[in-house]
Amino acid sequence: MAGLALAFLLRKVYVRLQLSLAKHRSLAGHARMSRRFASWVPFYEYDESSFFGVDSAPAPIVAARRAGFMRLAAQFAASFQKTVEQTAELAGRISDLEFTSRYRVPFQFSGYVRRHLKSGSFVQSSSGVTVTDLDGNRFYDLTGSYGVNVFGYDFYKECIERGSERVRDLGPVLGAYHPVTAYNVRRLLDISGLDEVSFHMSGTEAVMQAVRLARYHTQRTHLVRFCGAYHGWWGDVQPGVGNPLPARETYTLKDMDPAALKVLRTRRDIACVLVNPLQALHPNAGAPGDSTLLDSARKAHFDRSAYSQWLEQLRAVCTERGIALIFDEVFLGFRIGLGGAQEYFGVRADMVTYGKTVAGGLPVGVVCGKRELMRRFRDDRPADICFARGTFNSHPYVMGAMYEFLAKLDSEPVRALYRGLDDTWNERARRLNDRLAAAKLPVRVANLSTIWTLYYPQASGYNWMLQYYLRAAGLALSWVGTGRLIFSLNFTADDFTAVADRIVSAAEEMQRDGWWWIDAHLTNKAIKRRVLKEMIQARWASGSATSPMGSINSPRIK
Repeated sequence: MAGLALAFLLRKVYVRLQLSLAKHRSLAGHARMSRRFASWVPFYEYDESSFFGVDSAPAPIVAARRAGFMRLAAQFAASFQKTVEQTAELAGRISDLEFTSRYRVPFQFSGYVRRHLKSGSFVQSSSGVTVTDLDGNRFYDLTGSYGVNVFGYDFYKECIERGSERVRDLGPVLGAYHPVTAYNVRRLLDISGLDEVSFHMSGTEAVMQAVRLARYHTQRTHLVRFCGAYHGWWGDVQPGVGNPLPARETYTLKDMDPAALKVLRTRRDIACVLVNPLQALHPNAGAPGDSTLLDSARKAHFDRSAYSQWLEQLRAVCTERGIALIFDEVFLGFRIGLGGAQEYFGVRADMVTYGKTVAGGLPVGVVCGKRELMRRFRDDRPADICFARGTFNSHPYVMGAMYEFLAKLDSEPVRALYRGLDDTWNERARRLNDRLAAAKLPVRVANLSTIWTLYYPQASGYNWMLQYYLRAAGLALSWVGTGRLIFSLNFTADDFTAVADRIVSAAEEMQRDGWWWIDAHLTNKAIKRRVLKEMIQARWASGSATSPMGSINSPRIK
């Protein structure tokens, strides 16, 4: 008995050790530690006297930064008046707006920036590859509408308009299916190569259902996600910062690492593995955003061959262990190819989730899967079911717009957009990088097809300022700033040249204003040490109203 107990204990220790080795060493790879660290970080902010020189830049550089910042502020005030006024009217009333406005830049800078660089969150029209705000300013759109916009806004307007006409006689009758649904199902199964479909109201909901079905059929509890990957905002796929409760049945493992495969081979409680193919651009790193851009450590690089090999290894282990492999293509679906990531990387999944773009611009979530995983009941256990329904699932107007979207995929103009897609966008990225290098600008681009990110090869604590220079130059970015630029496939060569010109000119202006000042002592490590020191000082000063960096007014500190 003692020998059996010892063997059992050693087995438990071995399995737990394998799990520890398969976690990424960053905070993103350790959910509990990241939550604890987030709860420890005190609020503090830079006041005007320190805002422009946190890196100990000399007085002339500080003066140049101040002058550049105030010039931008004056330009924003003159150019975005109506848009800012409309946004201000809803300040404090839309919680999403409150959140995004505070997390566009690192929190230490946020208060001062929000007081001076007001650009607003409203647009009134779109056309081609541009959007126009309430003041009549026309911007090249690099937001991608969170990934919805694959083919250009005019394409989706037409899908919605024609789809509405197609289902108008039925109207918003819910529960029953409009006849166009049959076509949508056939097309989705052709595209995914799978057996059955279920419709939902969002990508987050689709992923939730895929995981629930995997747990139901495998009779196992845990899901595996990879470090940094985003699968929606629900608890089990967001185990760290952002989730009020810990996710107890989630393993967060290192992406593209053999140690993760060992965990899949040794544990018996894993129901499914979630893969967001977008992570190939920045494995094991969270979705990039300027709100955390305190130094220049952000990096990105896409290696299609290496990621394809990783997915093949993952597929083999999942097949061997009876684990459901789920491709979450809510963001990437239909962007890199008509057949999505399965076609692009040459690996078949057991389930695929879609969203955003497939309903022609209307809200939707879709799960496509193998028949044995999609069934929600057992023939031999009639009371044992996997329930999932939704009032607005298969809404006629959503199905109508989806019909138009899927039908357009077969048209020659759309198919032409996919021909040489990678070559076109890789070449555009290369040319822009060459221009940036020739101008000696400390900014570069990395891309996965039409999804781009900016990164910064020179240490700086002010890289996040570039988003405001880009907006002043006529480029619309999402609230994450320069972390993610999303081009629609209908950007012509001339459109892209105009965007590239604006990126280069904005970066040149930012450099002239002194934000990218160079000093031998200014390294990423030095910046991190300075910020940590500031946090410790702010923590110690939490009993007083102010700290050396500025005001301390976090509710946690009070």
